[in-house]
Order: sequence, then C-alpha cells, then structure tokens
Amino acid sequence: MKTVAMIKVAVFGALLSALGTTATLAFPPNMVTLGATSPPVGHYEFCKRIPAECRPNDGDLAPVTLTPAKWKQLLAVNYDVNTAIQPMTDMELYGVEEYWTYPDKAGDCEDYVLLKRRDLMKQGFPASDLLITVVLQPNGEGHAVLTVRTDRGDFVLDNMRNKVLLWSDTEYTYLKRQAVEDSGRWVKLQDGRTVAVGSVASK
Repeated sequence: MKTVAMIKVAVFGALLSALGTTATLAFPPNMVTLGATSPPVGHYEFCKRIPAECRPNDGDLAPVTLTPAKWKQLLAVNYDVNTAIQPMTDMELYGVEEYWTYPDKAGDCEDYVLLKRRDLMKQGFPASDLLITVVLQPNGEGHAVLTVRTDRGDFVLDNMRNKVLLWSDTEYTYLKRQAVEDSGRWVKLQDGRTVAVGSVASK
C-alpha cells in the first residue's frame, strides 16, 4: 500500500511531466484572449434555462495555484466523467442539433464539459478558472473542451482523452471561451495558428 509521501511524489512526477515542455514551447502557457464575441448558441440557450450558471464571477480572478492535490483532482474528474458518460449526439438524445445540459448517462462534448466544470466547482475550483472552450479539430469539426486556468498554464480536460494536457500541447485550434470575469460572456482566443474557421465558432 502506498504511503502518503509516495502518493505525493507520484503526483509531483505526473505534474512535472505535463509541464516539462513548457520552456521550449512557441506559445505562452496561458492562452491569449482578445475582445468579446458571441456565445455558442447552445450555451446561450443553456444560460436562458439556468441563469445561475452564467453570472459574473466575484472575488479573486487570478489563476488558481496548481498544487499536487489540485492536479490530482483534475486528473480524477477528467477520467471519472470520461468513463461514466457514453458519447452520443444531441440529435440522438434530444432530436435537436444543439442542446447543452448536464448528462446522466450519455452526452456530447459540451455535456462532458458542463459536468466536469460542476464537479470541479464542488471541489473548490472557482468558476473563473473553469472555462468552456470552443476549438477546431484537425479534421475541421467543432469541439468543446474545459480549460482550467492555473499559475502553471491553461490545461485542457477533454472527453477524447484521459490525459490532461497544456493547451498548446493539443492538436486543436482555439477559437473562443467563457470570459474569466463573467461565465455568461465569451471572448475570442488568439491561437497563433492560421486555420479556416468556417462556421464552427457559432456552433
């Protein structure tokens, strides 16, 4: 049986491994945000149904300090939600193209994000550091992930992988995300890579 000290060493090792390449990256550890933009249609409708989920964020808006305990929480929540929820489209579940909600047993990428965000908030992470983010996949399709702002960089929780990566270590192009100061507002992201965005930004 592992001792507490051994567990702490293992967690530190995983964290250092994830951060090991940040010194040589061509991109900053935290995403660069630009001006305001429109929210995805699904999130706009979600906010109309549950206004309490989309309010201004009070208090200290600085990125959370990433301790070994918090890193372990990120890994656990990402894995637990990924394994508990079956991937299914909104059309399969609700008969519509877009419907953001908390999943029970199945959901699409936005639903995974909402559940991970709620679980981490229950564990003490502030809403200002848990940002729903719209990205473009290499195949041109839109996708949603959860960005976790920390003092060591912006990390991504993704239903397509159990590993938690620094944003710039993923294959995605980042389009927009929730604003730090207000969960109901959205801002553009400057990814630094040139792509044809298409219509995904309004998904």
